[in-house]
Amino acid sequence: MSTQATVQTPGQSAERVEQQTPAVGQPYTRNSEASHELSIRVRDLNLWYGKSQALSNISIDLFQKNVTALIGPSGCGKSTFLRCLNRMNDLIPSVSISGLVEMDGRDVNAAKMDEVALRRRVGMVFQKPNPFPKSIYENIAYAPRMHDMVSRKADQDELVEKALRDSGLWNEVKDKLQEPGTSLSGGQQQRLCIARAIAVQPDVILMDEPTSALDPISTATIEDLMDKLKEQFTIVTVTHNMQQAARVADYTAFFHLGEVIEYNDTKVMFSTPAQKKTEDYISGRYG
Repeated sequence: MSTQATVQTPGQSAERVEQQTPAVGQPYTRNSEASHELSIRVRDLNLWYGKSQALSNISIDLFQKNVTALIGPSGCGKSTFLRCLNRMNDLIPSVSISGLVEMDGRDVNAAKMDEVALRRRVGMVFQKPNPFPKSIYENIAYAPRMHDMVSRKADQDELVEKALRDSGLWNEVKDKLQEPGTSLSGGQQQRLCIARAIAVQPDVILMDEPTSALDPISTATIEDLMDKLKEQFTIVTVTHNMQQAARVADYTAFFHLGEVIEYNDTKVMFSTPAQKKTEDYISGRYG
């Protein structure tokens, strides 16, 4: 028996489609190298904080090795949605969720899903840099060691160097790996947190306003880093900065009052948005 779902893929507003299983849409791509491979599929996702509904019927496809930006006014559900992708909302007692968040054909909210394993595959970088109260070296090596990814010291050393190189931090810290991570500048701390996230070799990196607490130079460094990291990882980022979304994102989803109003190729959305509400927000009429 067929079911109905409201599915959004880049280049579409919400559209009713009748199908046995929700089909993966073909995204609008602005270059032939953009990935069409599905990373995360979300269908009819709803979330409540107690009796207050924060997300309403979100159905969206996120694609591999692209940067997807989530934009919208404060309190519209962006960060809540982001935390649904690695079950961080499980830590809030009042939260209840319905719908599907799927990776590799598996519902991440299923009872049999190992949350620790999920969070290794879907890493998180927060708004405020939060290095562990450990050395720079241990900030990187600790999680891979706990996940039994490495045991020999030589392997740990190699992994730490690779993560710091991939985060653009190696040349700045290679001579002080035993110093506290908290001794670094704000921008360096955020790159250390990114290095910590990628050290466990995730598939997806979630970033919740990763540059909002940083100066313009550090912000530009992180943006350049995101552009390089998408060659290896799928990145989903929340930002209030329209210019940043335009600079770094391949695709952009506009959230408003817990719903996805529009989802499209970033250049298309910012030049010719399909929805007036999107146009009003991007042009600064509200938000």
